[in-house]
Amino acid sequence: MSPETSMRIRRGALIFTAVTLCAFLVYTATDSIRPGSFSSSSFASILPSYLNYSSPPAPESTLELEEILKNASTVNKTVIVTTLNDAWASPGSIVDLFLKSFKLGDGTHKLLDHLVIVAMDQRAYNRCLIVHKHCYALVTKGVDFHQEADFMTPHYLKMMWRRIDFLRTVLELGYSFVFTDADIMWFRDPFPRFFPDADFQIACDNFLGRSDDMNNSPNGGFNYVKSNDRTIAFYKFWYSSREAYPEFHDQDVLNKIKFDPIISNIGLKIKFLDTAYFGGLCEPSRDLNVVCTMHVNCCIGMDRKLNDLRIMLQDWRAFVSLPSDLKNQSIISWRVPRNCSLNSVRHVDTSKAGND
Repeated sequence: MSPETSMRIRRGALIFTAVTLCAFLVYTATDSIRPGSFSSSSFASILPSYLNYSSPPAPESTLELEEILKNASTVNKTVIVTTLNDAWASPGSIVDLFLKSFKLGDGTHKLLDHLVIVAMDQRAYNRCLIVHKHCYALVTKGVDFHQEADFMTPHYLKMMWRRIDFLRTVLELGYSFVFTDADIMWFRDPFPRFFPDADFQIACDNFLGRSDDMNNSPNGGFNYVKSNDRTIAFYKFWYSSREAYPEFHDQDVLNKIKFDPIISNIGLKIKFLDTAYFGGLCEPSRDLNVVCTMHVNCCIGMDRKLNDLRIMLQDWRAFVSLPSDLKNQSIISWRVPRNCSLNSVRHVDTSKAGND
């Protein structure tokens, strides 16, 4: 083959490659704006630039987190996540009662296989390694989260927003999650009570009767979130909104942004969970035959929380020991709040590593 012929073949190959690449790029750009299509790149073109925000952990930390999530996940890549600091991790404290509820609950013991405890400090991580098998150390540079975080102090706010940012990372890694505060007792498997078509569903301090009523009062201590582009964008928006409301914690900011047009632009489907199944001291689940979880919210102080959590577990034990016919008669009801008070100012809590 002559040098001239060889040169023509190479030029032809280069031209063919360039044309093919251009065609592919045009097809991709067109596909991204087809009706019904959805991607992170299309978000960037229609929504504010902060949705491109990302603050990923160090590569080695990401690999460790992925391994832990993989080991803990269900077959459909779902995990249960709680956060823990040293104030709640000591023997006989909140975390022990939290884990005990899974063991005493109806069909909940198996869910411990899917629980990831995210330790906010080294002492909480060390304690986690003793009591549970899926532990992740979430280190925040320059911040020590081991002490009790007084409600609405800068320390508390940093802890809350660090949690939101971490959960966004979990979604970006492709895992759906149930987030639960550790002062929530698990009495039944909640998954059958979740809405199959919702992206983001959350418990309430007060439930107004309809799951789609945006006037419900959400409680950030318990939510089920599916991993998709809509929820990832939502968590970025939620986290970024802290700058617009610098003196508010994540739950109050959520209560403000839930009406924002960006939520509908994202296409996020929100549902609020009925307190009949997902109750708390703000609004208890009255029927122990159907309750899934109970939250010691609307409660001030570690000692008060511990006292009412222990009473709650005693009430549950008494209920499950009843014969079936007596259970249906609802002869046992909660004896809580006892040391906690429903007259407490809502959202005022000085002893926790999570929302009240």
